[in-house]
Amino acid sequence: MDSDTLIKVEHLSRRYGDTLAVNQLSFEVKRGEVLGFLGPNGAGKSTTMQMLTGNLAPTAGAITINGIDMLENPKAAKLALGFLPEQPPLYRELTVDEYLDYCARLNRIEKGKVAAAVEYAKERCGLTHMSQRLINNLSKGYQQRVGIAQAIIHSPDVVILDEPTVGLDPIQIREIRQLIRDIGTEHSVILSTHILPEVQATCDRVQIINRGELVLSDTIDGLTQRMQSSSLVVALRQPPALETLGAIGGVTAVESLEGGRLRISHDPEQNPAEQIVEQAVAAGWGLYELTPERLSLEDVFVNITTTDHATQSEQEEAAA
Repeated sequence: MDSDTLIKVEHLSRRYGDTLAVNQLSFEVKRGEVLGFLGPNGAGKSTTMQMLTGNLAPTAGAITINGIDMLENPKAAKLALGFLPEQPPLYRELTVDEYLDYCARLNRIEKGKVAAAVEYAKERCGLTHMSQRLINNLSKGYQQRVGIAQAIIHSPDVVILDEPTVGLDPIQIREIRQLIRDIGTEHSVILSTHILPEVQATCDRVQIINRGELVLSDTIDGLTQRMQSSSLVVALRQPPALETLGAIGGVTAVESLEGGRLRISHDPEQNPAEQIVEQAVAAGWGLYELTPERLSLEDVFVNITTTDHATQSEQEEAAA
């Protein structure tokens, strides 16, 4: 395995009776990467997270954490993991220092190195000035910081965060996202989230799972390319007949919109924007708007998951 590959998942599957919750999942995460892991409810995302953290045995397949096989040597593999579940495992009656000291010892950090580990985790998570505060008296955002601190206190190679910004206000969300990006410079991070903008703001790569299968694995740059829609919105003061616009090279359809605007769909490989401008000037169409349409990340997510679902349903009907 490549020394920079800290997580390697090979043909991972999990059955619950006759239900195949995860089907032949394979991917890698390298050092310094933040991977966004997305999926609709019931897609198998939580089952995958449980297997990656060693809390659920796979029916088939392999998980390797920094070269250590999770099934063959689970204790060693888990020592290389840090995990923040959706509900942080906090003891609210303890102070931040007391709790992190306990977490350090729980992770088998040597007695003489516990204090340094606690200080390191507090510094990374912006908790130094909260050392003597009871966890119960901290805001939700600072409680999330404490949860992340316990996940990184033993300097694991891999950090897995499950919905780390749920319930936070916008300022807290921005701070936690920056913290995740900082952690991602030294560790491999898997970020499981339902918040689509969080992926764009935080991650280097994104994976989407649907019906137990991986349906998208791409970089954020690649995802941005997918969000480029093959259509233009055009506004003309003296529009020609729709057939005239439809005859421009690359144009596949012309649709009238509200406010006198037109949507011009085109071949992804042949953008007609330049030709539209040239003809508008030559013929006096009075062009005053030409805007490329963009899909949102939500559009991409819905298109991928619903298309995959529809394709599988058609295959099942054909087999029946």
